[in-house]
This record gives sequence, C-alpha cells and structure tokens, in this order.
Amino acid sequence: MASVSMRDVAASAAVSIGTVSNVLNSPEKVAPATVERVHKAIAELGFVRNDAARQLKAGRSRCVGLIVLDVGNPFFTDLARAAERQAADNHLTLLLGTSDDDVDREHTYLDTFDEQRVYGVLVSPVGDDLSRLEALQQRGTPVVLVDRNGENTPFPSVSVDDVAGGAMACRHLCDTGRRRIAFVGGPLAIRQVADRLEGARETIDQVPGATLEVVKTRSLSVLAGRAAGEEIRRRPAAERPDAVFCANDLLAVGVLQALTMVGDVAVPGDIALIGYDDIDFAEAAVVPLSSISQPSRQLGSRAIDLLVAEATRTSDNPPRHVRFQPRLVVRASTAPA
Repeated sequence: MASVSMRDVAASAAVSIGTVSNVLNSPEKVAPATVERVHKAIAELGFVRNDAARQLKAGRSRCVGLIVLDVGNPFFTDLARAAERQAADNHLTLLLGTSDDDVDREHTYLDTFDEQRVYGVLVSPVGDDLSRLEALQQRGTPVVLVDRNGENTPFPSVSVDDVAGGAMACRHLCDTGRRRIAFVGGPLAIRQVADRLEGARETIDQVPGATLEVVKTRSLSVLAGRAAGEEIRRRPAAERPDAVFCANDLLAVGVLQALTMVGDVAVPGDIALIGYDDIDFAEAAVVPLSSISQPSRQLGSRAIDLLVAEATRTSDNPPRHVRFQPRLVVRASTAPA
C-alpha cells in the first residue's frame, strides 16, 4: 500500500501543500476552520508525517538527549521528569539514557544522539575528559552539563555546590559530638563524589581531634552501601567510626541495612549516618536518614532553559552557569551522641 503524502492531504482538504505544512508546523497561521478540515483529511487518509525528512531539511530534530549517571537513582529520576516537562513546554521531546558510571556507555549514547541529529545534549559526565563533548559542540550540537559545574569548560552548566554540601554534612556530624568520621563513596573519578569528599576533608581539618576515613565503593548503589556497612559492622566496636557520611542516599540506605539488620549496631546511638540528595527513601527509612538536599527538579528544568538559550547563543556571549546551594535536612539518624 502506497504511503499517503502531504499532496494527498492537500487534495483531500482542497488546500495547498503549504497550508498543510503550516497546519502541521505553525497552526496559528491558519484559520481554525481550515485547520479542522486538514486534520480531518489527515485522519481519514491515515497520513503520518515524515519527521526524518523534516529533520534532514531543518538540520536538527526536536529531540533532546539526556544522559544521567544512574536512572535507578531517584535523584536523577526526578531531574529527568522535570527536564521532560520543561522540554515539552518548549515543544521538545526528551530521550533518556543512563551511563551507569561507565565512560564507554556514555560515549555510545553521545554517538547515537549525534547520529540522530538531536536538538542538543544534557549530560552528567562520568569523568573529567570532556573531549567527546567538545567535538559534539564543534559539530553544532549544543551541550549543557547537568549536576556538574562547568565554569572551567566551554559548556553552560547547572550544578550544586557539592564541596559546600560535603562540608555541611561533616560539620553537622561534628556538631553532634562525633569525631571519627567515615566517608563512604565511589568511584572517586565521579566529580560529584570527589567534591563531596573534598568538602568533608575541609571540615575535618578544622575540627580538633576529628579524623576522616575513606571507604571506597565500586558504585553509588544500595548494594555497594550494604557491602561497606558490613565491613564496618564486622570491626571491633573500638575500631568503628562513630559517624558515616555517604556520598548519596542509596549508599546510606545500604549502610543502614547492614548496620541494623543484625541488631548489634545502633543508629544513631553507636554510629550516626547522613546521606546526600534527600530522596524520598531517606525519609521513609526504618531510621529516617539525615541528608544533604539537592533541588533535583530545578536542576532538570533549568538545564532545558540553558540548552534553549545555548542553541541561539553567539560566540560573543560566554556560556551561562547556574549553581544552587545544598541544604541540610536533619532526621533521626544523626541525633546527638
């Protein structure tokens, strides 16, 4: 069966091909009665527009590619939902990919989005090598860094001050009387994790008698947190930290499970525990978790705003950077010693 063309729709509706094009792309330019007649013809004939041809002519599609570190993390899920809503408000469609903290997987998505000639790319990079993003930008595809400060890069960015967040978390633990702090997180190649650790160290260096131990993890998942928590729980009581700062809330949930499932380590009685992101699971945990809150939804929506602005930015104007400040949320897991 031959496909239905715009010419067929135009003939059926007794209008020009240009009018059909306007109805599909700029309906505000066409009289309402004509719009209704054209849509009736489209429905009767079963016309489907050829977006691939339209994109080829325009040079870019109306799709935005978003690559996050872990779509299973509710922080990134909330961010993606907000970006999707803001994209729709700008007549854009969001395509979502997750790198799983894997550089090769991130590059595969970048190549795919490049081949699809997307409107632009939002990405939370795995590492510090941004050369693939620079090549993409040079080929005319706007790029915005998400959840990463890009002030020393050629890209606009939307981020949270993670150094300040790490400092805030450890300051809170020290204010509750804790001095033997463990930082649980990794891989440290992830900039957000490294920045949170840097902030933690800044605070510990300023508190007399405070120490900081780093317990590295392979990922930022609940299972990785549980493994770290088990290692801490198996130590003699005198060798355990009296507080744990986790690089995100999923790790903190895993550590909490490991420390409390046997019942020989109390949270916060023996070990205080704080996470990062303030996802819904943190408040709903058996022991409600203190956390450093990030504005995930604002990050997502502002990323789209920056991308739209970047699409029309001239070389005379520098890229824009939006940076939010984190916020301490105190719950039962860090009650004073």
